[in-house]
Amino acid sequence: MEALSSIQRRNVPAGTFLMGSERFYDEERPVRQVEVAAFRIDRAPVTNAEFDRFCAETGHVTCAERAGGGLVFRPGVQPDGNWVFSEGASWRHPAGPGSSLDGLERHPVVLVSARDAAAFAAWSGGRLPTEAEWEWAARGGLVSFDYAWGDELRVEGSIPANVWNGAFPFEREGGFDLPLTTPVGSFPDNGFGLSDMIGNVWEITADIAASPSGGCCHEPQERGGQLAAGNIIKGGSHLCAENHCRRYRPAARQSMNEPTSHIGFRCAA
Repeated sequence: MEALSSIQRRNVPAGTFLMGSERFYDEERPVRQVEVAAFRIDRAPVTNAEFDRFCAETGHVTCAERAGGGLVFRPGVQPDGNWVFSEGASWRHPAGPGSSLDGLERHPVVLVSARDAAAFAAWSGGRLPTEAEWEWAARGGLVSFDYAWGDELRVEGSIPANVWNGAFPFEREGGFDLPLTTPVGSFPDNGFGLSDMIGNVWEITADIAASPSGGCCHEPQERGGQLAAGNIIKGGSHLCAENHCRRYRPAARQSMNEPTSHIGFRCAA
């Protein structure tokens, strides 16, 4: 695979902002003032090419590979799509056995755990961002807007991020062919020069959700509709839709406790 020559990190200035939202989901409340020191963060989510280089140089074996598979979303007509535990699914086979990374070098890596993300971050000379750092970076210098680009979801008729366009899971603009991820940088950068802070893949942060709260959009509904304890994830994914999961916003938050096909990460320093 083609490996990128370096990890691109952007400087994010120190600042004070209102974190959270009162307008959408319970787990985003309350709105509170937070101060963030200056830091650096990757311009985009870690790509398959970058993760391949890491594994080749370190011999790292991911949690999904050790477990023999991971949760994969298969587009369908069930109320919450069709999540399945796919034996053999891993970052190398993101759609399950038989799939490959051919042509996906610049797509975000998926089916990685918080442990895998932290190992990559340490190898790259960084760490996982805190939730506050991530949200401040996603806002790109804008103050108290619902979305990373303003108060309106659509800009000139379209959403400037890779999210689900259509009635989830029955209709999708662009069809249902996998993968549903897009190459990083396919949408405009925000005010801090960062891409894909919203949509494409959820991103793992260093912060931990200590107890169940809120509804769950990134795992099957039969899991009880509760957030399990786990690392906070931010930004929404290609599965967020107006009728299903309006978490394509900086304030949105969920948690993860196992690898899935729509969770990735980026590093801070």
